[in-house]
Amino acid sequence: MTTQLPISFTLPPSGYTEWLAELKTRIHSAQQRAALAVNRELILLYWQIGRDILDRQAREGWGTKVIERLAHDLRTDFPDMKGFSSRNLKYMRTFAEAWPESEFVQQAAAQLPWFHLCTLIDKLKTREERNWYLAKAVEHNWSRNILVMQIEINARGRSGQAMSNFDLRLPKPQSDLARESLKDPYRFDFLDLTDESQEREIESALVQHITRFLLELGEGFAFVGRQVHLEVGDEDFFIDLLFYHLKLHCYVVIELKAEKFKPDHLGQLGFYLTAVDTQVKSEQDASTIGLLLCKSKNKVVAEYALRDNTKPIGIAEYRLIAALPEELQTSLPSIEQIEQELSKNADNGLEDECDRIPLP
Repeated sequence: MTTQLPISFTLPPSGYTEWLAELKTRIHSAQQRAALAVNRELILLYWQIGRDILDRQAREGWGTKVIERLAHDLRTDFPDMKGFSSRNLKYMRTFAEAWPESEFVQQAAAQLPWFHLCTLIDKLKTREERNWYLAKAVEHNWSRNILVMQIEINARGRSGQAMSNFDLRLPKPQSDLARESLKDPYRFDFLDLTDESQEREIESALVQHITRFLLELGEGFAFVGRQVHLEVGDEDFFIDLLFYHLKLHCYVVIELKAEKFKPDHLGQLGFYLTAVDTQVKSEQDASTIGLLLCKSKNKVVAEYALRDNTKPIGIAEYRLIAALPEELQTSLPSIEQIEQELSKNADNGLEDECDRIPLP
C-alpha cells in the first residue's frame, strides 16, 4: 500500500482564479441542465402514459380497474422505479386531461417537478388558474411549499387589484408592471395582531417578520429601511417603510394607516415621494412610487382622490386576521377535537402524502 504525499501548492499563476471560477460556473450550469433534462423526460413520459390511458379508455371502453392492473404490471416489471402506483397513474391521466397539448407540456409544464404539477391539479379547478400559477412558479422558482401557500392566499385573485393612477402618471410599460406589482388586499395574518393594532405596532411586527413581509409584497421588492429619516426645510420627517423595486428600478414608499382611507392621506404620501425623488433617488432610478396601506377604503372616494394626484400612488387594504364567515365561526371544531384528529392521523399523514404525489 502506497501513501500518497500531500501536494504542495504555490501561488496560482496569473488568471487561474478567474478560470477556476468560470469552470465552476460551467459545471453548475451543466448540472442544472442535466437535472432539467431528466425532469423534462419524466414529465413527458407521465403525460404520454396519461394520454394513452385516456385514449384507450375512450376507444376500448376500459374501466378504472385497468389502472390498478397496469400499476401492478409496471411495478412488477420496473421494481426499482417509483411513481407507478395506481394513484399516481390516475394523476397522469388527469395531467393529460388538464393539459391536452403536447407542445404546452414540453415548453411550460415540463419546467416544473411532478410534485408541483400534482399540486396544481389538486388545488385548482380551471385551466386559466393552473396556467397562471404554473407560469409564476417557473418565473420565481417557487418551492412546492411556496406554491401551496401562494394558492391558499389567493395570490392570483389579489395580484394587480390595488387602485392606482399608474396609467396616468407612469410611462408604459412601467405603468403595467407597477400595477401588477401591487395587490389588494395584503394579508398580514402572520403577525399575530388584532384589528385594533396601531400603525407603529404593525410596522414593527412587519420588520420583525421581514421575510414573510417581502414574500407577501411579491417578487422584486428589496427592504431599505423603517422610519427612514428625511430632512426638509430644517424639519425632520420619517417614512414608515422604504423599499426598492428591482424590476421597476425605483424606490417604493409604503405608508400604513390603521384606519379607513381619507383623501388627505395622499398629501403626506405625495410629500414623501417628492422628498425621496429629490434627496435619495439617482438619475438612473425611475420615479418613486407610493403604496398606501389602509384598514379599509371607499373605492369611489379613493378613485376621486387618485384622479388628479400628480404622484404615482396605489391604494390597498390590509388584513391582519383572515375573516371567517359567521356560519363557519359557529361550526369550528374545538381544540380538543383538533388534537384528537391530529393524534389519530399523525402516523398516516406522511405515508399518504408520499403515495399521493410520489417522487420519481
